[in-house]
Amino acid sequence: MSVYKAEYIWIDGAKPTAKLRCKTKVIASGQQPPEWGFDGSSTGQALGHASDCVLMPVFTCPDPIRGGDDILVLCEVLNTDGTPHVSNTRHACAAAVEKYAGHEMIYGIEQEYTFFDGIKPLGWPDNGFPAPQFGYYCGVGADEVFGRDVVEEHLEACINAGLDISGINAEVMPAQWEFQVGPVSATAVSDQLWIARWLLYRVAENYGISATLNPKPVKGDWNGAGAHTNFSTRTMRASIDSCTAAAESLRPRHALHIEAYGHGIEERLTGHHETCSYKEFKYGVSDRGSSIRIPWQVARDGKGYIEDRRPCANMDPYLVTRLILEGVCENERAKGIDSGR
Repeated sequence: MSVYKAEYIWIDGAKPTAKLRCKTKVIASGQQPPEWGFDGSSTGQALGHASDCVLMPVFTCPDPIRGGDDILVLCEVLNTDGTPHVSNTRHACAAAVEKYAGHEMIYGIEQEYTFFDGIKPLGWPDNGFPAPQFGYYCGVGADEVFGRDVVEEHLEACINAGLDISGINAEVMPAQWEFQVGPVSATAVSDQLWIARWLLYRVAENYGISATLNPKPVKGDWNGAGAHTNFSTRTMRASIDSCTAAAESLRPRHALHIEAYGHGIEERLTGHHETCSYKEFKYGVSDRGSSIRIPWQVARDGKGYIEDRRPCANMDPYLVTRLILEGVCENERAKGIDSGR
Protein backbone atom coordinates (compact mmCIF):
# COMPACT_ATOMS: atom_id res chain seq x y z
CA MET A 1 0.00 0.00 0.00
CA SER A 2 1.28 3.44 -0.92
CA VAL A 3 1.44 5.89 2.00
CA TYR A 4 2.65 9.36 2.92
CA LYS A 5 3.71 10.92 6.22
CA ALA A 6 1.82 13.85 7.74
CA GLU A 7 3.52 15.87 10.47
CA TYR A 8 0.73 17.16 12.72
CA ILE A 9 1.72 20.44 14.37
CA TRP A 10 -0.19 22.27 17.10
CA ILE A 11 0.17 24.98 19.73
CA ASP A 12 0.19 23.73 23.31
CA GLY A 13 -1.05 25.19 26.59
CA ALA A 14 2.32 26.21 28.04
CA LYS A 15 2.30 29.45 30.05
CA PRO A 16 3.25 32.23 29.86
CA THR A 17 4.32 31.45 26.28
CA ALA A 18 2.85 28.62 24.21
CA LYS A 19 5.12 26.09 22.52
CA LEU A 20 4.83 24.05 19.34
CA ARG A 21 4.25 20.30 19.48
CA CYS A 22 4.27 17.75 16.67
CA LYS A 23 3.87 14.07 15.86
CA THR A 24 3.73 11.96 12.70
CA LYS A 25 0.81 10.04 11.19
CA VAL A 26 1.23 7.57 8.31
CA ILE A 27 -1.74 7.90 5.93
CA ALA A 28 -2.78 5.92 2.89
CA SER A 29 -2.14 7.77 -0.37
CA GLY A 30 -5.23 9.52 -1.67
CA GLN A 31 -6.68 10.06 1.81
CA GLN A 32 -6.89 13.48 3.45
CA PRO A 33 -5.33 13.98 6.89
CA PRO A 34 -8.14 13.20 9.36
CA GLU A 35 -8.87 14.53 12.83
CA TRP A 36 -6.50 13.03 15.35
CA GLY A 37 -5.97 13.14 19.11
CA PHE A 38 -3.23 13.62 21.67
CA ASP A 39 -2.57 13.50 25.41
CA GLY A 40 -3.45 16.98 26.60
CA SER A 41 -2.24 16.19 30.12
CA SER A 42 1.31 16.26 28.74
CA THR A 43 0.93 19.61 26.98
CA GLY A 44 -0.81 21.72 29.63
CA GLN A 45 -4.18 21.33 27.89
CA ALA A 46 -5.99 18.70 29.98
CA LEU A 47 -5.99 16.82 33.26
CA GLY A 48 -5.01 13.17 33.52
CA HIS A 49 -8.51 11.87 34.25
CA ALA A 50 -9.85 13.43 31.00
CA SER A 51 -6.73 13.83 28.92
CA ASP A 52 -7.90 13.52 25.31
CA CYS A 53 -7.76 16.58 23.05
CA VAL A 54 -8.59 16.73 19.35
CA LEU A 55 -6.39 17.90 16.46
CA MET A 56 -8.40 19.49 13.64
CA PRO A 57 -6.33 20.14 10.45
CA VAL A 58 -6.67 23.75 9.26
CA PHE A 59 -3.62 24.33 7.06
CA THR A 60 -1.43 21.95 5.07
CA CYS A 61 1.67 22.43 2.96
CA PRO A 62 4.48 20.30 1.50
CA ASP A 63 6.99 19.01 4.04
CA PRO A 64 10.34 20.41 2.87
CA ILE A 65 12.24 18.37 5.47
CA ARG A 66 11.08 14.92 4.40
CA GLY A 67 10.20 15.83 0.82
CA GLY A 68 8.28 13.62 -1.57
CA ASP A 69 4.54 13.46 -0.94
CA ASP A 70 4.88 14.14 2.79
CA ILE A 71 3.09 17.16 4.27
CA LEU A 72 2.96 19.45 7.29
CA VAL A 73 -0.46 19.74 8.94
CA LEU A 74 -1.16 22.70 11.24
CA CYS A 75 -4.06 21.96 13.57
CA GLU A 76 -6.48 23.74 15.84
CA VAL A 77 -6.97 22.11 19.22
CA LEU A 78 -10.56 21.18 20.08
CA ASN A 79 -12.26 19.63 23.07
CA THR A 80 -13.74 16.19 22.53
CA ASP A 81 -17.20 17.77 22.14
CA GLY A 82 -15.94 19.71 19.11
CA THR A 83 -15.72 23.14 20.79
CA PRO A 84 -12.51 25.19 20.61
CA HIS A 85 -10.06 24.44 23.42
CA VAL A 86 -9.36 27.37 25.73
CA SER A 87 -5.80 27.50 24.33
CA ASN A 88 -7.13 27.77 20.76
CA THR A 89 -6.72 31.41 19.74
CA ARG A 90 -7.10 30.72 16.02
CA HIS A 91 -10.87 30.16 16.22
CA ALA A 92 -11.57 33.74 17.39
CA CYS A 93 -9.11 35.14 14.84
CA ALA A 94 -10.89 33.33 12.00
CA ALA A 95 -14.25 34.66 13.21
CA ALA A 96 -12.89 38.23 13.21
CA VAL A 97 -11.51 37.79 9.69
CA GLU A 98 -14.95 36.73 8.50
CA LYS A 99 -16.68 39.59 10.35
CA TYR A 100 -14.42 42.26 8.84
CA ALA A 101 -13.82 40.62 5.45
CA GLY A 102 -15.02 43.72 3.57
CA HIS A 103 -12.12 45.78 4.92
CA GLU A 104 -9.64 43.49 3.14
CA MET A 105 -6.97 43.77 5.84
CA ILE A 106 -3.61 42.16 5.11
CA TYR A 107 -0.53 41.70 7.27
CA GLY A 108 3.22 41.26 6.99
CA ILE A 109 5.01 40.07 10.14
CA GLU A 110 8.74 40.49 10.80
CA GLN A 111 9.80 37.60 13.03
CA GLU A 112 13.02 38.24 14.94
CA TYR A 113 14.78 35.40 16.77
CA THR A 114 18.14 34.60 18.36
CA PHE A 115 20.35 31.54 17.90
CA PHE A 116 21.81 29.97 21.03
CA ASP A 117 24.65 27.48 21.34
CA GLY A 118 23.99 25.99 24.75
CA ILE A 119 23.66 28.80 27.29
CA LYS A 120 25.15 31.60 25.17
CA PRO A 121 24.18 33.24 21.87
CA LEU A 122 25.75 31.56 18.87
CA GLY A 123 29.23 32.93 18.08
CA TRP A 124 29.60 34.84 21.34
CA PRO A 125 32.85 34.35 23.29
CA ASP A 126 32.83 31.93 26.20
CA ASN A 127 33.85 34.77 28.51
CA GLY A 128 32.77 38.36 28.11
CA PHE A 129 30.88 39.90 25.23
CA PRO A 130 31.37 40.58 21.52
CA ALA A 131 32.01 44.08 20.19
CA PRO A 132 29.14 46.54 20.82
CA GLN A 133 26.22 46.68 18.43
CA PHE A 134 26.82 48.37 15.11
CA GLY A 135 28.24 46.15 12.38
CA TYR A 136 25.93 43.17 12.85
CA TYR A 137 22.71 44.51 11.30
CA CYS A 138 22.57 43.23 7.70
CA GLY A 139 26.26 42.43 8.17
CA VAL A 140 28.58 40.10 6.32
CA GLY A 141 31.71 38.25 7.43
CA ALA A 142 32.44 35.49 9.93
CA ASP A 143 33.40 38.01 12.60
CA GLU A 144 29.97 39.65 12.55
CA VAL A 145 27.46 37.07 11.29
CA PHE A 146 26.67 33.79 13.03
CA GLY A 147 24.30 31.07 11.83
CA ARG A 148 23.89 32.01 8.17
CA ASP A 149 23.88 28.35 7.07
CA VAL A 150 20.81 27.71 9.22
CA VAL A 151 19.12 30.89 8.02
CA GLU A 152 19.63 30.02 4.34
CA GLU A 153 18.40 26.46 4.83
CA HIS A 154 15.36 27.74 6.70
CA LEU A 155 14.57 30.21 3.91
CA GLU A 156 14.72 27.42 1.32
CA ALA A 157 12.50 25.23 3.50
CA CYS A 158 9.88 27.98 3.77
CA ILE A 159 9.94 28.58 0.02
CA ASN A 160 9.67 24.85 -0.72
CA ALA A 161 6.75 24.62 1.71
CA GLY A 162 4.95 27.26 -0.34
CA LEU A 163 4.87 29.84 2.45
CA ASP A 164 4.57 33.55 1.65
CA ILE A 165 7.99 34.29 3.07
CA SER A 166 9.26 37.60 1.73
CA GLY A 167 12.77 38.07 3.09
CA ILE A 168 15.51 37.53 5.68
CA ASN A 169 18.21 39.67 7.28
CA ALA A 170 20.74 39.68 10.10
CA GLU A 171 19.57 41.82 13.01
CA VAL A 172 21.17 44.36 15.34
CA MET A 173 22.40 41.96 18.05
CA PRO A 174 24.94 39.32 16.96
CA ALA A 175 23.30 35.88 16.51
CA GLN A 176 19.94 37.59 16.02
CA TRP A 177 18.06 37.23 12.70
CA GLU A 178 14.73 38.02 11.12
CA PHE A 179 12.43 36.57 8.49
CA GLN A 180 9.27 38.14 7.12
CA VAL A 181 5.96 36.51 6.19
CA GLY A 182 3.17 38.14 4.16
CA PRO A 183 1.34 40.20 3.08
CA VAL A 184 -1.71 37.96 3.51
CA SER A 185 -4.81 37.81 5.72
CA ALA A 186 -4.77 37.50 9.51
CA THR A 187 -5.33 33.74 9.63
CA ALA A 188 -3.04 33.08 6.67
CA VAL A 189 -0.12 35.08 8.06
CA SER A 190 -0.60 33.51 11.50
CA ASP A 191 -0.83 29.95 10.17
CA GLN A 192 2.26 30.47 8.05
CA LEU A 193 4.21 32.15 10.83
CA TRP A 194 3.63 29.17 13.12
CA ILE A 195 4.75 26.78 10.38
CA ALA A 196 7.81 28.96 9.66
CA ARG A 197 8.66 28.93 13.37
CA TRP A 198 8.37 25.13 13.42
CA LEU A 199 10.62 24.87 10.37
CA LEU A 200 13.17 27.15 12.04
CA TYR A 201 13.35 24.94 15.13
CA ARG A 202 13.43 21.78 13.01
CA VAL A 203 16.22 22.98 10.70
CA ALA A 204 18.29 24.25 13.65
CA GLU A 205 18.09 20.76 15.21
CA ASN A 206 20.34 19.48 12.42
CA TYR A 207 23.02 21.99 13.46
CA GLY A 208 22.79 21.29 17.19
CA ILE A 209 21.71 24.84 18.00
CA SER A 210 18.44 26.34 19.19
CA ALA A 211 16.42 29.38 18.16
CA THR A 212 14.67 31.38 20.85
CA LEU A 213 11.86 33.94 20.61
CA ASN A 214 12.77 35.43 23.99
CA PRO A 215 12.03 39.18 23.66
CA LYS A 216 15.13 40.11 25.69
CA PRO A 217 17.54 37.19 25.29
CA VAL A 218 20.55 39.09 26.66
CA LYS A 219 20.21 41.69 29.40
CA GLY A 220 21.97 45.00 29.13
CA ASP A 221 22.83 47.18 26.16
CA TRP A 222 21.58 44.77 23.50
CA ASN A 223 18.52 44.93 21.29
CA GLY A 224 15.53 42.80 22.15
CA ALA A 225 13.61 40.65 19.68
CA GLY A 226 10.26 41.72 18.27
CA ALA A 227 7.63 40.67 15.75
CA HIS A 228 6.83 43.99 14.10
CA THR A 229 3.40 43.68 12.51
CA ASN A 230 2.68 45.64 9.33
CA PHE A 231 -0.91 45.95 8.20
CA SER A 232 -3.32 47.79 5.95
CA THR A 233 -6.98 47.86 5.05
CA ARG A 234 -8.33 48.64 1.59
CA THR A 235 -8.83 52.30 2.56
CA MET A 236 -5.33 52.58 4.04
CA ARG A 237 -3.91 51.40 0.73
CA ALA A 238 -5.68 54.37 -0.86
CA SER A 239 -5.23 57.18 1.68
CA ILE A 240 -2.62 58.42 4.16
CA ASP A 241 -5.45 59.87 6.25
CA SER A 242 -6.79 56.34 6.74
CA CYS A 243 -3.31 55.23 7.83
CA THR A 244 -3.16 57.98 10.43
CA ALA A 245 -6.70 57.18 11.56
CA ALA A 246 -5.75 53.53 11.97
CA ALA A 247 -2.79 54.46 14.17
CA GLU A 248 -4.96 56.76 16.26
CA SER A 249 -7.63 54.05 16.63
CA LEU A 250 -5.13 51.89 18.52
CA ARG A 251 -4.36 54.56 21.13
CA PRO A 252 -7.30 53.84 23.52
CA ARG A 253 -6.56 50.09 23.23
CA HIS A 254 -2.87 50.40 24.15
CA ALA A 255 -3.07 48.62 27.51
CA LEU A 256 -5.12 45.78 26.01
CA HIS A 257 -2.56 45.23 23.28
CA ILE A 258 0.45 45.45 25.59
CA GLU A 259 -1.07 42.73 27.78
CA ALA A 260 -1.48 40.43 24.77
CA TYR A 261 1.70 41.21 22.83
CA GLY A 262 4.02 38.68 24.46
CA HIS A 263 5.41 37.76 27.88
CA GLY A 264 8.35 39.91 28.95
CA ILE A 265 7.25 42.92 26.94
CA GLU A 266 8.26 45.31 29.76
CA GLU A 267 11.87 44.15 29.43
CA ARG A 268 11.90 44.89 25.71
CA LEU A 269 9.78 48.05 25.40
CA THR A 270 11.93 50.28 27.58
CA GLY A 271 12.14 53.35 25.36
CA HIS A 272 15.68 52.34 24.36
CA HIS A 273 17.07 50.07 21.62
CA GLU A 274 14.63 51.23 18.95
CA THR A 275 11.51 50.90 21.10
CA CYS A 276 8.88 53.12 22.66
CA SER A 277 8.20 52.50 26.36
CA TYR A 278 5.29 50.15 27.01
CA LYS A 279 3.92 52.91 29.26
CA GLU A 280 3.56 55.29 26.31
CA PHE A 281 1.72 55.32 22.98
CA LYS A 282 2.84 57.43 20.06
CA TYR A 283 3.17 57.21 16.30
CA GLY A 284 5.22 59.02 13.71
CA VAL A 285 6.75 58.94 10.25
CA SER A 286 9.97 56.90 10.03
CA ASP A 287 10.19 56.80 13.86
CA ARG A 288 11.53 53.49 15.18
CA GLY A 289 11.18 54.84 18.69
CA SER A 290 7.41 54.97 18.33
CA SER A 291 4.68 52.45 19.06
CA ILE A 292 3.38 52.72 15.51
CA ARG A 293 5.69 53.67 12.64
CA ILE A 294 4.39 55.21 9.43
CA PRO A 295 7.03 54.32 6.80
CA TRP A 296 8.54 57.23 4.89
CA GLN A 297 7.38 55.70 1.61
CA VAL A 298 3.79 55.81 2.86
CA ALA A 299 4.12 59.48 3.78
CA ARG A 300 5.63 60.17 0.37
CA ASP A 301 3.05 58.19 -1.61
CA GLY A 302 0.09 59.33 0.47
CA LYS A 303 -1.15 55.76 1.02
CA GLY A 304 0.01 52.33 2.12
CA TYR A 305 0.37 50.63 5.50
CA ILE A 306 1.63 51.13 9.04
CA GLU A 307 3.81 49.10 11.39
CA ASP A 308 2.92 48.11 14.95
CA ARG A 309 6.35 47.86 16.60
CA ARG A 310 5.06 46.68 19.97
CA PRO A 311 4.61 42.89 19.54
CA CYS A 312 7.36 40.74 21.02
CA ALA A 313 9.08 37.93 19.14
CA ASN A 314 7.19 35.40 21.29
CA MET A 315 3.76 36.87 20.57
CA ASP A 316 0.79 34.77 19.44
CA PRO A 317 0.04 36.02 15.89
CA TYR A 318 -3.62 34.97 16.13
CA LEU A 319 -4.05 37.31 19.12
CA VAL A 320 -2.05 40.19 17.66
CA THR A 321 -3.71 40.20 14.24
CA ARG A 322 -7.18 39.86 15.75
CA LEU A 323 -6.71 42.77 18.14
CA ILE A 324 -5.44 45.02 15.35
CA LEU A 325 -8.26 43.88 13.08
CA GLU A 326 -10.94 44.66 15.67
CA GLY A 327 -9.50 48.04 16.64
CA VAL A 328 -8.88 49.39 13.15
CA CYS A 329 -11.95 47.96 11.42
CA GLU A 330 -14.39 49.01 14.15
CA ASN A 331 -13.04 52.53 13.78
CA GLU A 332 -13.54 52.38 10.03
CA ARG A 333 -17.09 51.11 10.51
CA ALA A 334 -17.83 53.98 12.85
CA LYS A 335 -16.87 56.29 9.99
CA GLY A 336 -19.17 54.47 7.59
CA ILE A 337 -16.43 52.41 5.94
CA ASP A 338 -17.87 48.95 6.16
CA SER A 339 -17.23 46.88 3.07
CA GLY A 340 -16.21 46.92 -0.55
CA ARG A 341 -19.78 46.53 -1.73
